[in-house]
This record gives sequence, structure tokens and C-alpha cells, in this order.
Amino acid sequence: MLLKKEGKATGLKWRAIGILGKLFLDGLFVFSPSKTIGLEKAAPLLKSRRCIIAFWHSRILYVAYRHKGIKAAVMISDSADGEIIAQIVQRQGHKAIRGSTGKGGLRALSRLIAAVNQGHIGVVVPDGPQGPRYKVQPGVIMLAAKTGAPIVPVTYSAKYRKVFSSWDRFILPFPASPCILAYGCPIRVAGDADGNALENSRRELEKELNRITAMADGYFRHETD
Repeated sequence: MLLKKEGKATGLKWRAIGILGKLFLDGLFVFSPSKTIGLEKAAPLLKSRRCIIAFWHSRILYVAYRHKGIKAAVMISDSADGEIIAQIVQRQGHKAIRGSTGKGGLRALSRLIAAVNQGHIGVVVPDGPQGPRYKVQPGVIMLAAKTGAPIVPVTYSAKYRKVFSSWDRFILPFPASPCILAYGCPIRVAGDADGNALENSRRELEKELNRITAMADGYFRHETD
């Protein structure tokens, strides 16, 4: 983690960024009218804490805001950009586990498996940190198979928003914009699933995430970017 590698002043800088980032999200959404759909599918799993939340990289902000305080274990890339996210999610009450498919992935996945088995809700961004956009990478499927925890797909959209020209088409809602949070059908992966079954689960999750994302965007008459 970057804070261990750098000096005290840099550590203070990152902590300040984390505090300001959390305050920014709180201020961005505190007055946002909100609608939630599909929660009846996810509520029992969230209450049991035996689940894995999955959402697209472009849909981080409002999903993170609405799930602050659930004390999840969140996989975050081991990079400077990831450090910003890690500092924010820690101040939202979560545990940051650093790593990604490209760097420290196996070690991070092992730590996330342990955290889920210890009672943390797992959180994975399956097309992060660098894409391809809206394509599920296999790590979240392996996590579900190893822990027995079902995957809860979730997404959001905002009525008034800025869509950036980044690889993920990142969405920044305008302050106080109406938002919709959408949960999809849980995906369960058998612990003894073979390669074909794992791939079928990966495709099922990808299809469900894309379905609810298009539905959430359609609620505000947006095309999904």
C-alpha cells in the first residue's frame, strides 16, 4: 500500500484526500431524490452478509454512497488512483484490499476470499481497473465459487450527469440529481463448478449487469454509453 512506502507528509496528504473525497460524495448525493428497484432480491443476502456486490467501474459513485457503513471488503487496484478510492472507502466504513487482475491479483483474491469467509460482504468491480468496459473478468466468479457467497449485481443512473470520454465512460451525477439504484437477480456459483460452468456464470453476471444498467439508464431516457 502506498502509505507504507511513502513519508509521513504524503500519508497525511492521502488521508486528507480520503476525508475530502467522502465529504464530496456526501455533499453530491445528500439532496438527491432516490428510487430503488429490485431490493427485495438483494435485501436478505445483504442482511445475511453472505454475498458479493458487483457493479461496473463507471457506476462507482452512487453505489458506494448508498452502501457506506456496511463494512464490506472492497478489492481496489494497487495504484495511485486506487489509493484515492481506498482512502475514501475506508472512511465509508469498509476494508480496502489492494490488487487487481493485472497487479497483485492472486494475493488480493486470496485476501478477499478470507474476508468474505470471515463475515465481510465482498465488493468487486468486475470490469476494473482498466476494462474492457462492461466485460466481467473471471475473478469475481472464482470468489463466488471459493466462498459459496452469491453475487448481487447492482448499478445506478442519474437524471442529470456528465459522462466522461474515459475508457469506462465514467458517470458523474450533478449535485442533487435524481438517481435510481437497481439490483439484479443474484448469481450463484457452485463450489465444484468446472470451466464451462464458471464461464456460463461469468456470462450470466455480465448479461444481468448490462440488463439492469440499461434499465436504470432507460428510466431517465438515457442511452447506455
